[in-house]
This record gives sequence, structure tokens and C-alpha cells, in this order.
Amino acid sequence: MSSIFKAYDIRGLYPSEINSDLMYKIGSAFSNRFKVKNVIVGYDMRTSSEPLFNALTAALMDHGIDVHNIGLTTTPMMYFATAKFGFDAGIMVTASHNPPKFNGLKLVGKGGVPIAGTTGIYDIEKMSKKSFRTAKKMGHFHDFKGAKESYIAKELSAVKVSEIKPFKIVVDSGNGMSSIIVKDLFGKTPLQVTYICDVLDGSFPNHEANPVKDENIRDLVREVKKQKADVGIALDGDADRISLVDEKGERVQSDILGASLLPEVLKKHKKSLILANVTCSQVVKEEAKRLKGRFKECPVGHSLIKAQMRKDKAVYAIEFSGHFFLKDNYYLESPFAIALMTLHRMSKENKPLSELVRPLKRYYS
Repeated sequence: MSSIFKAYDIRGLYPSEINSDLMYKIGSAFSNRFKVKNVIVGYDMRTSSEPLFNALTAALMDHGIDVHNIGLTTTPMMYFATAKFGFDAGIMVTASHNPPKFNGLKLVGKGGVPIAGTTGIYDIEKMSKKSFRTAKKMGHFHDFKGAKESYIAKELSAVKVSEIKPFKIVVDSGNGMSSIIVKDLFGKTPLQVTYICDVLDGSFPNHEANPVKDENIRDLVREVKKQKADVGIALDGDADRISLVDEKGERVQSDILGASLLPEVLKKHKKSLILANVTCSQVVKEEAKRLKGRFKECPVGHSLIKAQMRKDKAVYAIEFSGHFFLKDNYYLESPFAIALMTLHRMSKENKPLSELVRPLKRYYS
């Protein structure tokens, strides 16, 4: 059986591979590996998430860590809060886009810098087999407020919202964590929005919360056509991936979508470096150079991409799986900023999404 301790996260089947007993051991190992004082912790809507959260936070407090509870949240919001509010680390109980039977953890250090396999997860795996003495002074539990409002404001700041036309859009939250954000965020825009699959439900009753798979955007495509909408937006379970469909109900592949935003990015950050992983179309490199930017390939995996962005001073990175990273947002996945930037460009160019991306599909048959 493969280990639940992965290169980018901790993830396994509940309760056979990951459960409250193991989560307590993971929390103890984390505490002794990183020796931090203030950790922000959140969880998603899966039925197993709250008991795992309780076991994890009990371990952290038993080892002297102050837990700052962000509650039900998205993964990018937890990352953002870690960086924005200066926490020593952040932990999210989630299995992201995976089916309901899975759960796990995503971990970051100060500044929202990912804790990956080689920077801590593999150490936690080894240390979780040991027993540790609890601290003489227990940590405290605090409810943390204000992250959602700050996160929404940050995503909205990617564009001048007032310049977006009142497009009709459809948003499919996949019964995932974006449900707690979308109405507040898009409610601050001129957009006319229809929301589907927007009730939190960790059993994912409508479809799997993985918009990369075509079968999981059928509801969105149907609603876009029914509403005669301009754009359809789908998000995954923990709202760090985004997929768009155009006014015809056709998926816009992530590399094409990412390339279509290069004029916006490179207008703001002239001659800057753009990253994209090797599975992305050559068009990303060509467009970056045409717009007098620079380009480098990057590996797959959010922790490796963010590390390369910091090292090489890149301003924008595109991953074919639907993750988009912005330096302006602590190098984090920024799905709503990407959607808003797309709608802003459509407004400025006065073009539907299909026409905006058509010239970039030159390598797609």
C-alpha cells in the first residue's frame, strides 16, 4: 500500500488509512518537527473533516501550540490568512478534489510557503510513529475572524471591478467550499450570476468536485446554454482549482485560459517571468515572448511551482490541472482573480470568451 504521506500533501481513505488516532499522532509529530507557537487551522465540508480537525487541534494544543480556528474554509483562504496575518503555520483538513471517501491535510509555513515532502511531510511520517511528551503548558484555542472578508477583497483587487460589464455567468461550486465565498464575492461586481451545486455537501450529490474531468462540468455546460450565459465557472472541492467554459458551453483548457491573461499580467509586470508546466501548450511561451515577457518551464505540483516562482522571481504560473498562481497574492492559487481577470479582459476587448481564446488554440485540433 502506498503511503498517505505524499510529495505535496497528506491524503488517504477515511477511516482505513487516515482517522482520528492517526491525526492526533500527525499533530504531535508536526508540533515537534516545527516547534511553532501560532497555527491557523481550517477544514472542508467532508463528513470526516470535523472529527479529524478536532483530533489534530487537540494534539497541537497538547504540545503547547495556540490554535487559531478559521473554521469551514477554502484552501487558498487558509493559505492567504497564514501569510496575511503572520501565522507561524497553517493546516487545512481537506482532500481537495478527491471523492468523499478521502481526506487529508495541506500544510504551509510562515508566509504561506508550502510544507512539502522533503521540507517536512516525510519527517512527519517518521515522527508519527513515535510518542512525545505533552507540553507543560497547553496551547489555547481561538476562533479567528476576518479572513473571509480580507480574502475576498484581495481577489477582487486583481482588477478594476467597475470596468467589468454586467455579463451573465454561471458558477458551479460542486457542493464544495467555494459555496461560502461566491455569493459574497460576485455580489460585489456588476455580474448577473446563477449559482448551481452551491450547498455544502461532502457527499458531492451532483458530481465529483473535480472540474478537470469533462463529466463533472456537464451541469455547468447545460446551465450556461439554458441561461445563454457568457461564461461558466467551475471550482473544485477546496476551491484552489478553476475551470471555465465559454458562451457556447465549450471548455477553455487551462493553458489557453492562462495564456489569454498574459496581456493583463505583462501590462502590469512588464518584461517579467512567466512559468508554465511542461504539459501546457507551447502557446504560453510564444505569447509571453510576443508580449516582451520571459518564460520558463516549471515542474508539476504547487509546492515546487511556488518555490520556483520565489527563486526565479516569476509573477505568474500556470499549471495544466487548473491551478493559477500570482506573485501579487503571496504566490498562491488565485482562482477568483483569474475569473475576474478573464471577465475584465472580455469587457476591455469587447469580445466573447470564445473569440478571446480562439487565436491561442493554434496547436489544438
